[in-house]
Amino acid sequence: MSFIDKLLGWRKKSNSTLDLFKEIFGREPSNSGKTVTVKTALEVSTVMACLRVLANGVAQVPLKIMLESPDGKQRLPAKDHPLYDVLACSPNEWQTSFEFRETIALHVGLCGNFFAFKNVVAGKVKELIPFEPGQVVVIREDNNSLWYKVTASNGNTQTFPAETIWHIRGASWSTWLGLESVVLAREAIGLAIATEEQHARMHKNGVRNSGTYSVEGTLNETQYKGLRDWITQEAAGVENSGKAMILDRGAKWLNTSMTGVDSQHLETRKFQIEEVCRHLGVNPIMVFMESKNSTYASAEQMFLAHVVHTLSPWYQRLEQSIDKNLLSAQDRKKGYYSCFVEEGLLRGDSKSTAEFLTKLTTNGIMTRNEARAKLDYNPLNGLDEPLTPLNMQIGAEPQGDENVTN
Repeated sequence: MSFIDKLLGWRKKSNSTLDLFKEIFGREPSNSGKTVTVKTALEVSTVMACLRVLANGVAQVPLKIMLESPDGKQRLPAKDHPLYDVLACSPNEWQTSFEFRETIALHVGLCGNFFAFKNVVAGKVKELIPFEPGQVVVIREDNNSLWYKVTASNGNTQTFPAETIWHIRGASWSTWLGLESVVLAREAIGLAIATEEQHARMHKNGVRNSGTYSVEGTLNETQYKGLRDWITQEAAGVENSGKAMILDRGAKWLNTSMTGVDSQHLETRKFQIEEVCRHLGVNPIMVFMESKNSTYASAEQMFLAHVVHTLSPWYQRLEQSIDKNLLSAQDRKKGYYSCFVEEGLLRGDSKSTAEFLTKLTTNGIMTRNEARAKLDYNPLNGLDEPLTPLNMQIGAEPQGDENVTN
């Protein structure tokens, strides 16, 4: 068994006691009275929807290692580089590239940090072994060096130097540890949990209001218990919804609670969707929170804004982290760099795409074969040279005494 197998233990065990849903202990309850942990946060539909949007955006576009020519004129996929296959296809034995990057977004988006062990062979990263955020404790020395104490599923711990761990940080105040969204958004998530539970209890009780059943005279303990049991059996619950309650002995029903309308219950739940989206940096329309004022044109611009303002910063964060932590200084000097190919997300309808590519090719910005490559078409002979617009040819330098006419 390899060193990594001994440390992690999860390759041979499917019942890991440490998983993504490991609760974060020591959290103070939110003002709503709900304790917000990783587990309870993921059970909130808006939180999970936001994380899914981020994860899909990071995972669905190609991630490639590129090589820039010394003159800077060519940039080609570096398929011969060992890291190319690791990032684009198989980062470890059990995950695809999509699944691996999906995990990165989930961990960073909710916990602010992603950790992976770099299995380096002959100076090249051959494998990336992800850790769950709850397994890792980051230790900062007085000289600013970082160490990572990892706890395996069997309880064993080992401390790794910084150069062996790929640490992706989210927004950071300390500069060496990312801020946890599950903590920062505790109040918004806690209120979302509380309102959802309250709504569920209302439907459990048949959407009936709580109140007081008032009768004349004094009830003894037996009568009180019998009356309470009768109300619970005959008047409470969904199964009794719509049934008439028969009152005797001058009994009266006194309402003591507000209705869902009075408490603006639905309005509160809708507002909490927006609050959670603000914390996680996702446009509400991306989690199907549509505005009545949005049109097709405005929705299209919102989707574009999602790529520009939400996903592009994620791409930059990951690209720079890959270049710094997974590529060596020699690799960077030779021109290797990582690149998310997000053009597919920016592609419009077929008509807009055709017009866009036509303008690029007719103006000589792109060759016709490069345009075909954008559409995943095979190249054709004779289409590798850029076109020269006629208005650009007019200004060509005259040869000898030849005059140029318009």
